[in-house]
Amino acid sequence: MTNPTPIPTSLKPDINCLKGRVILVTGANGTLGRVAALAFAAHGATVVLHGRSESKLDALYDEIEAAGGGEPAILALDFLKATEADYKSIADTIYASFKRLDGIFHAAAHLAPLTPLALQDCASWQAHFGVNFMAPVALTRACLPMLKRSPAGSVVFLSETHAISNQAFWGAFAVTKSALHQAAAIWNDELEHESTLRMRVLIPGPVASRCRSLTHPGELSSALPIADSLAATFLLLMSADRRLPAATLYRVM
Repeated sequence: MTNPTPIPTSLKPDINCLKGRVILVTGANGTLGRVAALAFAAHGATVVLHGRSESKLDALYDEIEAAGGGEPAILALDFLKATEADYKSIADTIYASFKRLDGIFHAAAHLAPLTPLALQDCASWQAHFGVNFMAPVALTRACLPMLKRSPAGSVVFLSETHAISNQAFWGAFAVTKSALHQAAAIWNDELEHESTLRMRVLIPGPVASRCRSLTHPGELSSALPIADSLAATFLLLMSADRRLPAATLYRVM
């Protein structure tokens, strides 16, 4: 399996690195999605916020506006129930509203309590596959015509350490995240000669988050880096910063 390329901590994004761009953030009401949405808005992007809970998205909307960011948009959809028509509807709505899309930051994820593979039934596999793999691939596909027209398009898929390191109990979550690595690499190969659009996968490493508290319930969150520490990395990947080493799979150094 390909080793992830480290992103040097010395790289800092420009304050206007996303000026004029439209970025869709899935799972924006989660810990890492929220960090990404706030960072993108603060650096010039118009952010389209996706999540299951419209009330939580409303709160993030207000937070972005209060911080001086451009007016965001909200698209609520439960990926567990989504169909291909729903993904096309998202793409059509973004086009009707903005006539462009420059990037997608895929932070939405399904993570059930860790259990042995022998106890992970079909319903669990379908939920993990639907949210962690099918949703980001189908949504990216629906938005591909807009993304390919962007002068510096970037799609970022969040992954997880166990997607490249086999370990007991991570089963469906690790497998579906690992599948994203393959999909992104294949897409990059297919796009190489027809677009500047790049697919990027990021393994952020351990940070204090709701998902981390689910998988490591006895761990002190105060002993972990805060989620906001990832903002600069998110910006570098989403802005397609030319200083980044060319790769598909990245990790935080």
